Amino acid sequence: MSEKLLQNIFNPIDLRKLNPNQLPQIAQELRQYIIDIIATKEGHLGASLGVVELTIALHYVFNTPEDLLVWDVGHLAYGHKILTERREIFHTNRQLNGISGFPKRSESVYDTFGVGHSSTSISAALGMAIASNIKGETEKQHIAVIGDASIASGMAFEGLNHAGVTNANLLVILNDNAIGIDPSVGALKHYLTSVKEGKNHKDNNIITSLNIDYSGPIDGHDLPKLISELERLKKIKGPKFLHIITIKGKGLQLAEEDQVKYHAPGKFDAVTGKIHSKSEEGLPPKFQDVFGLTLVELAKQNKKIIGITPAMPSGSSMKFMMEAFPERAFDVGIAEQHAVTLSAGMATQGMVVFCNIYSTFLQRAYDQVIHDVALQNLPVIFCLDRAGLVGEDGATHHGVFDISYLSCIPNMIICAPMDEIELRNIMYTAQLGLKNPIAIRYPRGRGKIFDWQKPFKKIEIGKAKELKNGSRIAILSTGTIGNNVAEAISKVKNQHELSHYHFPFVKPLDESLLKDIFMKYDQIITVEENVLIGGFGSAINQFFLNKKYTILIKNIGISDHFIEHGTVNQLQEITALDVNSLTKLFASYC
Repeated sequence: MSEKLLQNIFNPIDLRKLNPNQLPQIAQELRQYIIDIIATKEGHLGASLGVVELTIALHYVFNTPEDLLVWDVGHLAYGHKILTERREIFHTNRQLNGISGFPKRSESVYDTFGVGHSSTSISAALGMAIASNIKGETEKQHIAVIGDASIASGMAFEGLNHAGVTNANLLVILNDNAIGIDPSVGALKHYLTSVKEGKNHKDNNIITSLNIDYSGPIDGHDLPKLISELERLKKIKGPKFLHIITIKGKGLQLAEEDQVKYHAPGKFDAVTGKIHSKSEEGLPPKFQDVFGLTLVELAKQNKKIIGITPAMPSGSSMKFMMEAFPERAFDVGIAEQHAVTLSAGMATQGMVVFCNIYSTFLQRAYDQVIHDVALQNLPVIFCLDRAGLVGEDGATHHGVFDISYLSCIPNMIICAPMDEIELRNIMYTAQLGLKNPIAIRYPRGRGKIFDWQKPFKKIEIGKAKELKNGSRIAILSTGTIGNNVAEAISKVKNQHELSHYHFPFVKPLDESLLKDIFMKYDQIITVEENVLIGGFGSAINQFFLNKKYTILIKNIGISDHFIEHGTVNQLQEITALDVNSLTKLFASYC
């Protein structure tokens, strides 16, 4: 067995000291290193395995960090992190106080741009390249690595469209493996397939038509070819585009065979790749599955129901609708703006549209929510998955802003069910016919109710309810964090002093109940899993201020800073939303 090489590579300078014929060994060791760590620590596996050779070639050929390398999304940047001075701490990836699962500017000089959501790399790298030209740094290289699912996004096309009329020293590398988290979709996928299969005429090239130098497709696992091509492209000025073909999960057979499952497989056997089974027996359902199965149940009764998701059919459980009613369920790819306006268009024709989208992904379609849906008062049903703290994906993915950014939009109803049954019932109520758009927010992960498939009941829009009656202090919560509140109250010695009210509707608020609360209590505490600025507590404060009611109010939620990565339980402790913190807080008021 030859001497291990990776253990002596601390940064790309060390890598560049190697002979080219040593690089395949580095690739083998780097791939195994990623597998060994992720097998026990969990994380995004398949994407990084697919770009091992590309990662090595980029850092070998280009003078990083002086040459600027931008990774799109970041799922494929594990090899990059290991080769850029983080190998010895890579085991802390995605853990509290450890390194981020995505490139992050504050973490390393080699992470030139913070990423997490897709399709930003071309615009960012182009901005860097234009800035370099302005500063006279015309020899500096700027590289954007983007996947075939991400490049189908509108923002990526906007970046390419601009790049084609500049002399920016930009290289866009398309990592084409025909899959994002789920299989890539759309006409561009068919175009790329025809290019890979040699069925596309060379004059019929989208990239060349945009005035960008195109080369490829080449085998992204052929290190000598990659290095040779990158060396050639490095000498060409202006915008360039390299199309490489890779296999997601490369080097781990089961990951190659089931690329969806091995995107982020959890813990697995590093030798066989077999995923360690987690018994789901005796566990309550995931909110995602409650949504997906309920949607199918409703769609059987209501033929006008449509399901739309931007590239997350598995993660959001829209897959159930797509399997049951393929003609009424659409994965539109990484195109959140399109998803929202497509929903609006369908709503104008009387369709009952469930636009299922992660809370942080809806941020990418904010103008469409305002301009195309709310302004026209179209009753689109937004199902906001991953609301609240999501855990290890960290600051880019925490859904803690949606109450705030939606509350200010006229016509918008905002609902945050406390449990699975309430989620079912608000979905049922919404599809009966509303006069306004509605956003229903619910968290990632499991609920608490086993017997959740109860007969549907219509919910009164804007109605809150008392869960526990007390004598002196009213605790107002919205959403599933109310379960922590209820448990915390049960542990307080003088719990008879505490009332608990659940507000499933942040907008409209139950003003009649709020007036009663004002008459009965001398203190209010609001609790939410959302930022405090513009959130549920802010709405409560504003109500009492507008009515000129004077009452003491304490707001509990996410303070004015970004929350990093860790488990949901750890992050709830940090933000004082866990049961123990809430118990101490409530007890201090009794």
